[in-house]
Amino acid sequence: MRKIFLIAKRDYLASIQTKAFLFGLIVAPLLFGSGFIGVAIMKGKPDIKERHIAIIDRTGVAAASIVESAQRTNREDLYEKGTRKQIMPVYSFEVPTPAGSPEAQRLALSERVRAHELFAFIEIGPNALHPAESDAKDRESDVFWYSNEGGVGEGRRWLSGPVSDGIRRVRLAQLGVDPSHLNETLKAVELQSMKLLSKDPKSGAIVTGGKKDDLAGFFVPFSLALLLFMIVMTTSGPMLPAIAEDKMQRVFEMLLASATAFELIAGKVLAAVGRSLTSSVVYIGIALLSLNAMALLGYAPVELLPWFVAYMVAEVTMLCAMAAALGAACGSPQDAQSLAVVLFAPVLIPIMMLTPIVQQPNGTLALVMSLVPPFTPILMMTRQASPGGVPLWQPVVGLVGVALATAGISWVAARIFRVGILMQGKPPSVAELVRWAVRG
Repeated sequence: MRKIFLIAKRDYLASIQTKAFLFGLIVAPLLFGSGFIGVAIMKGKPDIKERHIAIIDRTGVAAASIVESAQRTNREDLYEKGTRKQIMPVYSFEVPTPAGSPEAQRLALSERVRAHELFAFIEIGPNALHPAESDAKDRESDVFWYSNEGGVGEGRRWLSGPVSDGIRRVRLAQLGVDPSHLNETLKAVELQSMKLLSKDPKSGAIVTGGKKDDLAGFFVPFSLALLLFMIVMTTSGPMLPAIAEDKMQRVFEMLLASATAFELIAGKVLAAVGRSLTSSVVYIGIALLSLNAMALLGYAPVELLPWFVAYMVAEVTMLCAMAAALGAACGSPQDAQSLAVVLFAPVLIPIMMLTPIVQQPNGTLALVMSLVPPFTPILMMTRQASPGGVPLWQPVVGLVGVALATAGISWVAARIFRVGILMQGKPPSVAELVRWAVRG
């Protein structure tokens, strides 16, 4: 054990004192959080340039109602409540009379969009007020949006509400509904998200949960998963090319004269765990200070920090053991780079599955995937941070599975490392790696 700790101490001190580690400690959160920073900047400086929309109304009666509804909604949403700061563009409208060939008119308006005279134009089909009774899912729309927006544009998303509202008003008026009751009839009903009720185990009284903060219900688990992913990636990633580089320069051939292969790999993995703990202390400390400064410390799931540390140590140990085995099997750092996808699959796959997991944290998919050892740390952490939480047996079983998987992977990695670190020339095949793992 003394040699393992000496190797770990040497690697740990050598790595944390480098400019690369200190630089990565600062740059990594900026890179991983750049999306949130970009969203915050865009929200702080929204595009408020006036948007001019043309409406071709082939019903002859819907355009006026749509324009009125859009202008009313625009006035309500134009300014931020409290600060009165403008947060969205002013929409203005023109209603050209349908004339000549429909295709020619669409082309003329398209040219105006390209010339930036119009932001977009809407075409209301002649059947928009009286759609077919058979409202099949594959039925084509009766209202069309033409613009240069990419994807699901913000303009189309915003205007879809006023367009629907305006057309409904015309339909109801034609059915004889009193116009004075239209606002009451069309008023949207909001579903308030509430926490589940529970029973006090001591008194037996029913405890109401109150309103649920949907933003916190998404942001907290997503942030914890992203933080765990970031620490694991920045800690485990450099080990794969580093092992391959040391092997190519025959550094291990000299080290093996004073320590066994197991002691070498154990020391390097322990040093990586130390780096991950150092990074986590820095990142968690900054996060808690930031939340406290914004008076949001109550959102911090402090009770989950022990689980976070346990998952992080297990994930880093697992990936670093894999990195040591893969690096020992490579002939050069270039070969190691091609295996990076294999190494990071246990953390990349859970990150790609975060959205459905956060939406249904107690669904079958979430439960099954979170109990698969390579995926457990990130997915179980995400589920535990969700508003509903999970039964205690699930993270316990998950952590036991991760511990067993980590021990097994480390054992196999040590056997491959012991043989592969002294092999030179052509990289081994998969069959040879299996033979090394079995025979040692």
